[in-house]
Amino acid sequence: MRAMVIDATGGPEVLVERSIPMVEPAIGEAIVRVAAAGVNPTDAKTRAGRGTSRLIREFPAVLGVDFCGTIVQPAFDAHPFQPGDSVYGMVQVPRLSGSYAEYLTVPVIAIARAPRTLPAAHSAAVPCAALTAWGCINSVGAVAAGQRVLIHAAAGGVGHFAVQFARMAGAHIVATASERNSAWLKELGADEVIDYRTTRFEEETGDIDVVVDLIGNVHDDTGTRSLTVLRPGGLLLSVPTGSWPNYRADAAAAGVRASDIRALSDTATLTAIAELIDDGELRVHVDREFPLAEAAEAHRLLEEGHTRGKLVLTV
Repeated sequence: MRAMVIDATGGPEVLVERSIPMVEPAIGEAIVRVAAAGVNPTDAKTRAGRGTSRLIREFPAVLGVDFCGTIVQPAFDAHPFQPGDSVYGMVQVPRLSGSYAEYLTVPVIAIARAPRTLPAAHSAAVPCAALTAWGCINSVGAVAAGQRVLIHAAAGGVGHFAVQFARMAGAHIVATASERNSAWLKELGADEVIDYRTTRFEEETGDIDVVVDLIGNVHDDTGTRSLTVLRPGGLLLSVPTGSWPNYRADAAAAGVRASDIRALSDTATLTAIAELIDDGELRVHVDREFPLAEAAEAHRLLEEGHTRGKLVLTV
């Protein structure tokens, strides 16, 4: 099967196209023919030698956690997901071979029927980002009506879903983003948008119940500064923790709570998200689509840090 692989970690140029052996399913897994694969920061971090690269057992390795495609071999004869069914979800890379390929194997408990109203490329952009945002707002964050939520990098993949989930919860939403994304984020549900390029957010907001930090301390100590705007006992959700290893201790010293968070893929949540999309309640924005062979260029664009919504590879 055709795939984009890495033979070692490094820059985007280590992504190369190659023919590799067909995947083989284990018990509880289906084979999916991939139509499109989402491109996520975790892909780029792992490719670069960070992220989950320590779990790569052998090279060449296939990256990519998001996918939309069709079942070609079900987990067993009478399983509800049958050949030809359109499904979407996440695959646990690098423990399993990823979605930057024509085929993948995935546990059926980690997939759901794809949204009926979206093309495959848009469905592939949903799982990792939407599931992360779902955890931030609905499960771990437990955001309630009337609460104040601050979302950093709100125009990105996770951020634009978090804004919409927070709107559904009835929260007052403060978003940080560039000025060019302000009007769009207000369409999605943000009440206030702070231009991070010109304004210190801690000077413009406060009494925040939940901070969804999608930046960390990789830029201008965004994570540390976020502690100052939380109310006593408020919650900081730190998604990229690598740049701020002491976030838990720093939060405790500031009198607030903190947790990391990861996307957990399960059929029930993916089904609920698909229903919201099909009902017109949840939008996904795809900034740009690339053919699979241009995965390296997609990674370069992602690492520039100015993507609105998601990037996708069409397979």
